[in-house]
Amino acid sequence: MKRNTIIALAVVAVALLIAGFFYYQYRHKPTVYYWRTSPIEKGDINVMVTATGAMAADTSVDVGVQVSGIIAKIKADFNETVKKGQVIAVLDTTLYYATKIDAQANVQRADIATKQAKMEYDRSKNLFDNNVGAKADMELAKTAYQNALGNVTSAQAMLKKAAINLKYCTITAPISGVIIARNIQLGNMVIASFSSPVLFTIAYDLKKMQVQANVDEADIGQLKLGQLAKFTVDAFPSEIFQGMVTQIRRQPVTLANVVNYVVIIEVDNPDLKLMPGLTANANIYIEERKKVLKVPTNAFTFTPPVEYIQASKLLSDSAKLFWLQKLKAASEVKKQEIVEIKGGVGFLWVVNKKDIEPVLVTKGLNDGSFTEISGNIQEGSLVATGINQNAPSKTDGKQSSPFMPKFPSKKK
Repeated sequence: MKRNTIIALAVVAVALLIAGFFYYQYRHKPTVYYWRTSPIEKGDINVMVTATGAMAADTSVDVGVQVSGIIAKIKADFNETVKKGQVIAVLDTTLYYATKIDAQANVQRADIATKQAKMEYDRSKNLFDNNVGAKADMELAKTAYQNALGNVTSAQAMLKKAAINLKYCTITAPISGVIIARNIQLGNMVIASFSSPVLFTIAYDLKKMQVQANVDEADIGQLKLGQLAKFTVDAFPSEIFQGMVTQIRRQPVTLANVVNYVVIIEVDNPDLKLMPGLTANANIYIEERKKVLKVPTNAFTFTPPVEYIQASKLLSDSAKLFWLQKLKAASEVKKQEIVEIKGGVGFLWVVNKKDIEPVLVTKGLNDGSFTEISGNIQEGSLVATGINQNAPSKTDGKQSSPFMPKFPSKKK
């Protein structure tokens, strides 16, 4: 009995030793990290400001009226080319012609009254000079004569005004161009007031167009005259039009509680494809780099866990201390402020076989998605941007978001 008990105890002890060994191995097994990576690529980086605006003619004039009346004739229509001074509409002239005739009659009456007053004055003056008439009678006749002269001047002014109003009934084109708007119909009543109604809009030259783009106040400081702009319109979605910034207006325009500034982009329109009023979605190019090394911007915000840094075989003791201090400080302030170094440089964690190591690079242009880099780095190297919980399904080490479109890979 004792013998069987001893054997059973020995078996249990061996089993406990084996279990303890495997438990110890499990607890002390190094953690395997599966890095989420992105390659260092060579390409172009463009810093752009996006804006939305409307197409407009380079020069356009609104044609109004200076007198009220009924539209009697319309001599121009949409898309018609007109010359400067050409008659494009006529108001009913009946009342204005009658007013002119009446003014002419007033001038005639004033002239007759003036001649009569002149004769009375001459007769009174002659009597006074011969000591026959009274001085008061002479002065009274003189005053009547002067008033008559004033009445002539006033009547002539009224005649001139009537003639001008009659002339204003004939509406002519102030510039040569194309009629792009006609807001009247035959028989309409138009009333001249402080805000004159617009009868026609004439565009000087539709081969020269402009985009009146609204730029957010946060971006307006980056814009300068002469910058390149490219835009599309819904009418031709597959075609890209090109223009240049020619004016940055200083008057603010508030849209949806956001302050914007109007930026004028001049564009040639030789084929007359672009029409006033089309909505334009523009990109204004601030700065550009061609064929440079670039990396996703979020790579600069990545730092491996503390446990990895402590166990890393690629880092020296001083490097481990450096990063451990950085991570400790990162718990108190924003992480991005810690992993990025001021002065246009930053660290990228570059994949070296199954491990990663930090490489200091110089940062250049940043378009929001990619950042230009230079330094001891090569095209095609993989940089860590995060950690996956499981091993990657592909052997090339690339990880991508399931929500991003798939692009064909470039095999060397």
